[in-house]
Amino acid sequence: MDLKGILTIATFPGLYRHVAQAVKGIIVESVADGTRCLAFATAKISALEDISIYTTDGDTRLSDVYRSLYKVLDGKPTPFAPKKGSEAEVKALFAKALPNYDTDRVFVSDMRRAYSWYNLLLSKGLVDDKEEQPTEAPADEAAKADAPKAEENADGMKTRKRTKKKATASETEPKAK
Repeated sequence: MDLKGILTIATFPGLYRHVAQAVKGIIVESVADGTRCLAFATAKISALEDISIYTTDGDTRLSDVYRSLYKVLDGKPTPFAPKKGSEAEVKALFAKALPNYDTDRVFVSDMRRAYSWYNLLLSKGLVDDKEEQPTEAPADEAAKADAPKAEENADGMKTRKRTKKKATASETEPKAK
């Protein structure tokens, strides 16, 4: 499951995908119906990949909560409407999916919001029980290999090695007086 690029915006209902950067904010596309709109820079925008749920052991990422909820419900939507289910039903299902959630800091309204997002993502095929694959580690190693290495000069100061292209370009250019 990959929640990368999926956003929630405080004044807008539902979930959105980041499409492009605009002058006064970002252009987003609704996950539910595909309509595009502008989310202003002053709006409170949160990425789902950054949201976590309080537990007694620390925090659990929302993608992990959705993965366990997917397993508990066998890939089906919640058996009740998130906004109309009784408080006992909402808490019982959340306790099955995340048994160690912090009962003092996770409110029923948070659970209902998580359920409505889960149902929307499930209907669009964005929720599954697969683990996320780390994709940034190989890219970081390649970037480090391409970066010029630092070396010490005669004064003991660290300087970066100049690449051949930069070194030859600076030697051939005449200095301005």
